[in-house]
Order: sequence, then structure tokens, then C-alpha cells
Amino acid sequence: MNNNSKSLFQQASKYIPGGVNSPVRAFKSVGGDPIFMERAKGSYLYDADGNRYIDYIASWGPMIMGHAWEPVISAVQKAAERSTSFGAPTEMEISLAQLIVENIPNMERIRMVNSGTEATMSAIRLARGFSGKNKFIKFAGNYHGHGDSFLIKAGSGAITLGQPSSPGVTPGTAQDTLLAEYNDLAGVQALVKANPDEIAAIILEPIPGNMGCILPEKGFIEGLRQLCDEENILLIFDEVMTGFRLGFGGAQATLGVEADLVTYGKVIGAGLPVGAYGGREDIMEYVAPNGPVYQAGTLSGNPIAMTAGYTLLKHLLEHPEVYTELAAKCESIERGIRPLLEAKGLPYQINRQGSMISVHFTDTAVRDFDSAQTGDNAHFKNFFHGMLKRGVYLPPSAYESWFLNAALSAEDIDHTLQAAKDSLAEL
Repeated sequence: MNNNSKSLFQQASKYIPGGVNSPVRAFKSVGGDPIFMERAKGSYLYDADGNRYIDYIASWGPMIMGHAWEPVISAVQKAAERSTSFGAPTEMEISLAQLIVENIPNMERIRMVNSGTEATMSAIRLARGFSGKNKFIKFAGNYHGHGDSFLIKAGSGAITLGQPSSPGVTPGTAQDTLLAEYNDLAGVQALVKANPDEIAAIILEPIPGNMGCILPEKGFIEGLRQLCDEENILLIFDEVMTGFRLGFGGAQATLGVEADLVTYGKVIGAGLPVGAYGGREDIMEYVAPNGPVYQAGTLSGNPIAMTAGYTLLKHLLEHPEVYTELAAKCESIERGIRPLLEAKGLPYQINRQGSMISVHFTDTAVRDFDSAQTGDNAHFKNFFHGMLKRGVYLPPSAYESWFLNAALSAEDIDHTLQAAKDSLAEL
């Protein structure tokens, strides 16, 4: 029973649009009322009714070591005693920046901000200011936050200006955003050819997590890198999801391709509100106060977030076995679910990379946004609620990757697979 959650949702709806502060939490794509959480520890979430769930969201990625990880909690408590914000520089900003710059490919300077959205918005502004060009290419199904320039859908042709996909986004903003299909290098090349010397940057999730976990096909990322080099275009990796999760070096290290700029989100704050963008020194020197591209924030480099992030990232750097163990757990989930789907006779695809995985109810290989949309949403909706009532909390959307955390035990995984077997039996 979720009576307390239901009551809280009714109360929230009186004061908060839709009763939630981020749309996916509203359960619109899976139906039912959202579950209100009260606390979390390790691999478990506990809701307002006292129900326990095995968590496969990990706060959408950053809880790599699990919830309420003691080293982070202890460090944050000590930092909070010194004040929650100064509005002035602190030494911990240097420590976290140094840790990242010295261990990430092609990362020579980094600027802290307050969210992944702020990071991507700033990176695009910087790319435009550095290059003197206005247009950029993004990919359908790649999510870069809710900045105006990113809320764009495709027109009817392969080479077309974007059209706003949210009221409040002006046509003037949309016209500088060019939309391409993920894993379609030829389509990107055509866009570049059709807009000569006008494109400042190509931005993408190198391994997307917002249309399920999607893997780049051989030569796609490498082709983008080559195209950017040839056409004097900046390549921006949005690693809000993949940064420090696939490995300490993120997708850059995993794929062996270096970006000119990289954006990060809450993982560098161990789940606290924080983000960052960084990359080549010559580009980053265009950021104020050294350069003309303005970007600022009173809370940027917040001491609590910096302390939390440094504690987590330093541990991950010193214990690379965390990533090996996470990948092994993710593989065991795939190995367990695959025969269950086979036995049920349902069409399915499973995509996996490191500690990210997604299950799609379709017989079409899921390689881009269009193929992700071929999944049977009714099956996913029923599967989601079947898992939920058996104590397994999956992302409440068929278009989101699952994220594993290091606190998941063998017993948790066994429970997950049994819940999957029982849930599939009900479909």
C-alpha cells in the first residue's frame, strides 16, 4: 500500500506544478501516482509508507557507491559545520579541479557550475564565442538538459532547421540548432556540408542514457572526431551520465576518443546539485574573467558539493576495481533476464555498457531514437509496476537507462531476477 505517498502527492499537487519538481517523477509514462521517498541507504530506497525497494536509478547515475555512503556523509557533515556557502573561493574547489584535470583525457581547465543543464548551456555558449559561429548539431534522443537551444525536434527533411519542441522556445533560438540521428555519420556529414563554416560544435551523449542505453556503432564517434577536425568544429561530449560511471575517464577513455569540451553533472558532487564543463586550455581561456564569454554563479563551486565530489571521485580513482565489479553485476543481470524473456516469447533487446543497462520490448535493434520508440510501452508499463510491487525500483520510463550501484548485493540481484520472472509471467 502507498497511502502516504498518495496523500503527499495530493498535497504536492496543490503547490507544485504536476506535484513534482521534475517531470519524469510524475509517472506519466507508466501510469499511477509517484512514490515519495523518505530515506535511502546502500542499494535501498525507503518510501513514505515504509516500503523498501532495490534501487536501479541511483539518483539518475551519481550514487555509484550507493546511497548515504558513509565517507561522503561524514565529509559533508564536517564541511557544513564550516558553512554551507561562502560566495568566495575555497581550497576544495582547487582539490576537485586538480583531481579531474590530472586524470581525465584532454582536460586542461575546468569550470564548476550547479547542474548538468548549466554545464551544457555554458559549453555551447563557449563554443560559439570561441569559434565565432552560431549553429550546432545535436542528436535526436540525446538529452542535454532543459536549455532553450536543446529543446528542439526535427523537421520533415534530413537537412532542416530545428523546430521548438516546447512552448517558450523561440523560432529564433531553434533555427541555430541542427538535428541529426544518432549513429548516422552520413547524416551529420550532410548537415555540415549544407551549413558550411556555420557550425560551432557537435554535442552528443557519446553513450546515450536518455533513450535507453544506446551504444555507438563502430566508426561513428571516430567519424565525428575526424569530421570536427577537418571542418574546424568543436566536439562536445555530454558526460553527465557517463562521466566517472563507465570508468574514471568516462566515455572518452572507454571509447578512446577525446572531445574538445566535456560536461559533467551531479556525479562530481556525489549526488549534490553540481555540474562542470572543461576541456582544452585555449578554449576554456575564453571564459570570463580571462576571456569574453560570460558565465557566473553565486553557488558555483559550493563547498559542500565540492567536498562530497572530491571524497567520491578520489575513492573511485584509488579503487578502479569498483568499475570491474559494477560491470560484472550488470552482466549478471543481463544473463539472468535474457532467458526469462526468451522463455516468455517476447520480442526484446538488451543494451548494456559498464553499469548501465536497458531492456526494450522490441525485435528491432535499438541504435537510435526512432528504434527506441519501437518498444512496446504497454509491456514496459506493466513490467515496471510488476517490479515495483515486488520491491524493485526501475526508472519510470521506457527511455531511460538503469544505473547500478556498488552496494548491490548478490541477494539483491537474485531478488531482482525473481521479481523479473514473476513480473514477466503477468504480462
